[in-house]
Amino acid sequence: MAEEMRIKREINAAEKDHQQNLNRAKEASDLGQALVVSFKKNKSLDREDIKKLEKLEKLAKRIRSEAGGSEDDVNLEKRPGNLEEAMTCVSEVSASLNEKVQETPRQVISATIIDKANVLLELIRIVRTFSHQGIAR
Repeated sequence: MAEEMRIKREINAAEKDHQQNLNRAKEASDLGQALVVSFKKNKSLDREDIKKLEKLEKLAKRIRSEAGGSEDDVNLEKRPGNLEEAMTCVSEVSASLNEKVQETPRQVISATIIDKANVLLELIRIVRTFSHQGIAR
């Protein structure tokens, strides 16, 4: 009886963790969309956008960690050439990451999710580089 209760608690905890990861992925997608909309409107990143970018980075790291991944170097096939391209890529990859997380069962370790999270993190680094070069203030 005690063993059965322990197993049920573990299952409930795993389901709760999975739901939290689904929520993180949705929030990451929403942040990616909000950032690109703000950038297209203002043609720059303001302080609030930088905070959203930091939040997006934290979410991507947590999603990657929950998927069983860790830090990894990423080679992008096509690096964005400017801040606008980078912001568009951030939006697209965050939406794609959300889709993959939503469709992946909780018991599965997904290399695709890890790869997408790593690509998103690399794009965030690129956005920061462009931003620090004075392209956006």
